[in-house]
Amino acid sequence: MGDPIEPRRGSSRADRRTARRRLGPGLVFLVVGLTMIGGYATIFHALMAREGREYSWISAVYWAITTMTTLGYGDVTFESDAGRLFSLLVLLSGVVFLLVLLPFFVINYMVTPWLDMRHTARTPRKVPAQLRDHVILVGSNAITQTFIARAERSGAPAVMVVEDPVEAGRLHDLGLQVVVGPLDSAYTYRNAGADRAKLIASTLSDTANTNVAFTVRQVSGEVPIAVTAEKWASVDVLGLAGADHVLQLGAELGTEMAGRVLGSTGQVHRIGSFGSTVIAEAAARGTSLVGRTLAEAIAEISSRVRILAIMRKGRLRPLKPEQRITENTVLILAGEAEDLAVFDAAFLAGQQLEAPVVILGGGRVGRAASRALSEDGVPSMIVEQIPGRVEASTGAREGTASYQVVHGDAADQRVLREAGLQEASGVLVTPHDDDLNVYLTLYCRRLRPELQIVSRATYERNVATLYRAGADSVLSYATIGATDLWNHAGLSHRVLIAEGNELFLVPCPRVLVRRSVRNSEVHRRTGCHIVAVAGEDGTLSYDSESIPSGAVKLLLLGDRHAERIFRETYLPLARR
Repeated sequence: MGDPIEPRRGSSRADRRTARRRLGPGLVFLVVGLTMIGGYATIFHALMAREGREYSWISAVYWAITTMTTLGYGDVTFESDAGRLFSLLVLLSGVVFLLVLLPFFVINYMVTPWLDMRHTARTPRKVPAQLRDHVILVGSNAITQTFIARAERSGAPAVMVVEDPVEAGRLHDLGLQVVVGPLDSAYTYRNAGADRAKLIASTLSDTANTNVAFTVRQVSGEVPIAVTAEKWASVDVLGLAGADHVLQLGAELGTEMAGRVLGSTGQVHRIGSFGSTVIAEAAARGTSLVGRTLAEAIAEISSRVRILAIMRKGRLRPLKPEQRITENTVLILAGEAEDLAVFDAAFLAGQQLEAPVVILGGGRVGRAASRALSEDGVPSMIVEQIPGRVEASTGAREGTASYQVVHGDAADQRVLREAGLQEASGVLVTPHDDDLNVYLTLYCRRLRPELQIVSRATYERNVATLYRAGADSVLSYATIGATDLWNHAGLSHRVLIAEGNELFLVPCPRVLVRRSVRNSEVHRRTGCHIVAVAGEDGTLSYDSESIPSGAVKLLLLGDRHAERIFRETYLPLARR
């Protein structure tokens, strides 16, 4: 027998909330209207008595309503000037009142419910039975929207589960695959095909994610569940609820931001991998590579390390032999772990951070960045405006660096001077406010033009602004979270280089076989750089400068626009 039809509890709750929002103003208008009619009927009685006439209360109410609605049959009229002036007052107030009351009731209790019913009726409540190996995203926020956009470009099936029918209708109108239903109902996840899904990802609050994971486990004990967590204490609870992968976004973003400072002022820093090939970044500053051309640098590298890309201020630079490596160039490298160690020893030996990293903001991201720096033996100085939010440390474990705290406004030059900005090796801008981050980035860049600055972005639209303000690297919750969930789902693996630039694998198009890996035509047509050939497991190949006939995948570097153009140009029929 099939599953019984379960009441739409989430939908009814949303409907009740909407009804309550509409009912409040309606009751106010109704009470005001009844009060006006009652008051006018009372004054009507008094004025008629002065004229020596008497009418019943029903007649008084009848006169008030017909006068307010401008019907005015003329069977009951005043003879005195005072009565006629009162009639004009009732008439005008009635017109004004009805101009507000009538449209309100028509729109709120007739038109809007009808439109909501249409939205609800046409929003799918079940995915097709043949849909398999899809990713189910619970909720709608910046992370899920970034994931959905990536899935749309790649042709990977993804379904959003939303509780609000109106929001679901809006997303459906945008062309997204949506299932509407209560998030605490197993019936909703059965309708979304949870037992056939590749991954279920929930990015709501910790308590909501716990309920989602626990509910999904009623549907399937095998489907992988990935959730986000804001608090450290929630990790164990989410695991007990059934989550296989718990992503702490604050800690992850802080660690990545700390890594970008290490990768731009210290030793080779790992940022990801493809199979057994490690992807890392390293600054050219302080090495013998500064001033050399790319061709000279490649000739000087004796290990099997390969330069995949060079970046300045978060922007890719052409990989041309004559491209000059400068002090602010960051190299994106690929190689086996031992090869990167040889590169590190040859070019970066002895290069150390001589001063603490200044962290602006002592929230979850700032504290996580400080912990990550301490684990690498790098001291840090946290600037926090709220006293008591961060306590100074003298080193959590033996061999780790300590961090100090300066309380004050990070936009105050005296506070920054006290924090040691003039001697700092780098700055992390970690507040949640993009406007403030642009301000602080620009301010620090003007105070220290040569300083390494890594900034946090909340909204993608502010990334370019932060780069223009002077950030060397920009990272965001949305991209970090979406990339982690994407890789955990087992979709085409990606490594985030900087906000807006990613390394990603695509199937090798036949038209590119035997072409040069450094194919300038591909970059000219799409904006993507072909950086390497990859095997079935994603491990990069260094054996040839041309794409062999047996190539399975290509490793590309580019932003979302370049990726979309590449797929439309070379992989129009590919699913991923």
